[in-house]
Amino acid sequence: MDCFAALAMTECEEASSRSATPGLKLENSATSPGNVTRLLHIIVACLLAANRAAFAAPCQFESQGEGRVAAIVDARGVRLDDGREIRLTGIEPTATTKQALTSLLAGRDVVLRSADDTPDRYGRQGALVFIRDSEASAQATLLAQGDALVSAEITDKDCAAALMAAEAEARRQKKGNWADPSAIKNAESPDDILPGIGRFLVVEGKVLSVRQAGAMTYLNFGRNWTRGFAVTISKRALPAFENAGVTLKSLENKRIRVRGWVEGTVGPRIEVRLLGQVELLGANEPTGVRP
Repeated sequence: MDCFAALAMTECEEASSRSATPGLKLENSATSPGNVTRLLHIIVACLLAANRAAFAAPCQFESQGEGRVAAIVDARGVRLDDGREIRLTGIEPTATTKQALTSLLAGRDVVLRSADDTPDRYGRQGALVFIRDSEASAQATLLAQGDALVSAEITDKDCAAALMAAEAEARRQKKGNWADPSAIKNAESPDDILPGIGRFLVVEGKVLSVRQAGAMTYLNFGRNWTRGFAVTISKRALPAFENAGVTLKSLENKRIRVRGWVEGTVGPRIEVRLLGQVELLGANEPTGVRP
């Protein structure tokens, strides 16, 4: 029942009681200590509920169903007791993700939230997974523990910022994955990045030059363009940067953090398809290149 409806019902009940029994003593009236306390409790509950609504936690997308986690399929996949397979969106796993996910979700009742429940080509439903009655998603918890990386696939600004903030705090405190000094690769050392081909990595460094070749823009971190690390951005990805007021040329001589799948046969490359894959690093704290 809505808390204000409960308050109105309480008042009606007291009014009805008074009219039915005009000879009631003061202690049984609406102004008696017990009834006043009850009204105050309802009012406080109303105010708290209103406050929660005004400052609702991010990532509270439409519910796409509920269920109990029957099995942990892999580092970011679970199977519910009704047979549905769920892929946790918004994160990429690390070495500790599956164990952390098992501790967090195995046997728990969960709520699925997302803007779209269309299954992927493997039949998995992508969603943010919330333990029932919790305001924090499993993804945010894993990120805060340093047991996952932000994938940048969630484009909702507030939700994406919240996930990035959870990861940033774990990184600051050197939790989980971030306790390893090599968790962030140096863009100026391509030989350290090359073994990561086929993996999702986080790389930091100074952009030495920005060059365009055909429909592709290259952010080069080394002077040897063929062997050095580079970020590639296709023409179809440019509108996201332009809409955010970011020109790629402005990144020249700036330090950035980039995340994505490493590829390449000579020099390592990360293709940026989403704006959230790139963060501009300031003197102290990073300021995300975000919409």
